[in-house]
Amino acid sequence: MTQTTIHAAKTHLSKLIKRACAGEDIIIARGKEPMVRLVPVDAPKPKREFGAMRGKVWVDDSFFDPLPQDELDAWER
Repeated sequence: MTQTTIHAAKTHLSKLIKRACAGEDIIIARGKEPMVRLVPVDAPKPKREFGAMRGKVWVDDSFFDPLPQDELDAWER
């Protein structure tokens, strides 16, 4: 991971972009405080897997019970 200041990032932006596209983690900081991470736009998105949560989440029968009137009223605001 490389950390650079905003001033240095403005000076060497094209080099930093090239390094980020090559997979390097680039952090841009204001002084010593990290502010942003430079990442390529075409980073691979994680694929969604149908049924990935099967068996990990369940809903009991009370989920289908009517809501109390005070909660229904809150939705009307």
